Amino acid sequence: MIHETLTTLPAAEVLERARQFFAERVPANAAFPEKQGPTWITLRGQGGEEISLAVTTADGVSKVRGSTLLFDQAIARFFSTLPAPASVPA
Repeated sequence: MIHETLTTLPAAEVLERARQFFAERVPANAAFPEKQGPTWITLRGQGGEEISLAVTTADGVSKVRGSTLLFDQAIARFFSTLPAPASVPA
């Protein structure tokens, strides 16, 4: 499933928070970095399941997109920790 959200954080901060969140805050289903670039990260977790996150930034707002087959609830929880922009751009 694909998940999307908007945040005021820059890409590097989102990816660092994701690395920490999936290693520490989801103990039963932890996932750890497998590959990473400046605007994306792939984490590997339980049974080899994958979480892919990518961040694009425009006009001070970052769009975060996550994809997974098993970690849908964990991605939704992670997204809820990111600060939302005051208003959504048109």
